[in-house]
Amino acid sequence: MCVDDCEYEALPNSPIHVNMMAGALAGITEHAVCFPLDSVKTRMQMLATQPQTIYTSVRGTIARVTTSEGATALWRGVNSMIMGAGPAHALSFAMYEHFKSVFGADLPGNRVLETAAAGACATIAHDGLMTPFDVVKQRMQLPCGSRFSNTLACAKYIFRTEGLRAFYVSYPTTLTMNIPYHMIHFSAYESFKRTLNPAGGYDPMSHCLAGGMAGGIAAAFTTPLDVVKTVLQTRGVSQDADVRKVEGFRDAARLVWKNGGGMKAFVRGLGPRVMTHVPATAISWTTYEFLKMAIVGNTESPLHAH
Repeated sequence: MCVDDCEYEALPNSPIHVNMMAGALAGITEHAVCFPLDSVKTRMQMLATQPQTIYTSVRGTIARVTTSEGATALWRGVNSMIMGAGPAHALSFAMYEHFKSVFGADLPGNRVLETAAAGACATIAHDGLMTPFDVVKQRMQLPCGSRFSNTLACAKYIFRTEGLRAFYVSYPTTLTMNIPYHMIHFSAYESFKRTLNPAGGYDPMSHCLAGGMAGGIAAAFTTPLDVVKTVLQTRGVSQDADVRKVEGFRDAARLVWKNGGGMKAFVRGLGPRVMTHVPATAISWTTYEFLKMAIVGNTESPLHAH
C-alpha cells in the first residue's frame, strides 16, 4: 500500500507503539538539534553574584563560553537529554493521543479545553521520567560541569552529595511550569494546524509552522517559571550560600526577585528559550507527524487497507 493513499485523518488513532516510536524519535531530534541554545538559556538563568559568572545576552554568552571553555562546552549534558528525551517523549505522545480520544479532542470543531486537558495528562507522565535527566543536564551545562567526565559521573556526584531528593526537588515547579506550557502548546498547535491546513491532510509545512508558533508562544508565557526551575536544579553547585539554602518554589522565587532586581529577573533567558522552542517544536511536530504517516502507512492495519 502506498503511503500517499493512507487516510491521514485516522492517524491520531494509530497504535500506541507507533505514537511512542514517533514521539521518541521526535523528542530526541528536537533536543539534540537545539541543545546549544538551551545551554545558553541555562547560563543566563542561573543566579550568580560574581561578574565573571553572570551572562546577560545570547551572543555574549556564546562568545564567552566558546572562548574560555571551547565550543564543545555548549554540548555538555546532551547525552543526558537524549537518554531522557526518548522514553519521556514516547510516553508523552502516547498519553496525549490516548487522552485526546478519551476527552473527545479528536471530534470536529475547535476543542481547545479537551486538547489542553490531554496535554496536561501527557505532561505529568513526561516530567516524571524527564526531571532527573534534566537536573543532570543542567548541572553539566554550567561552568562547573567541566569537572564531570560524563553523564553518569555527574549523576553519581549529585546522588552522593545531595541524595535522591536532588533529582526531584524541582519536580513540583517543573509541573507547575510544564502543565500550562503543554496546555498552551498542544491547544495552540491543534488550532494553528486546523487554520493553516483546513483540509486536514498530511502537510509538512503547516505542521512545521503550527509547531513553531505554538512552542514559541508557550515558551514565552512560562519563562518566569523556567527561571525558578533552573535555580532549584542548579542550587547544589552554586557559589552563593543563599542559593544553596533554597528549599522549594517559594524560596527560589523570592531569591530570584531579590538578587535579580525584581520582575525583570523572571524573564532572564526569554530570548534563547523562545529561540530554542520555536525550531525545537517545529522539528518535533514535523518529525512526529511524518513518522506516524510513514509507519502507519507501511503497516497492514485494517484501518488503512484497501
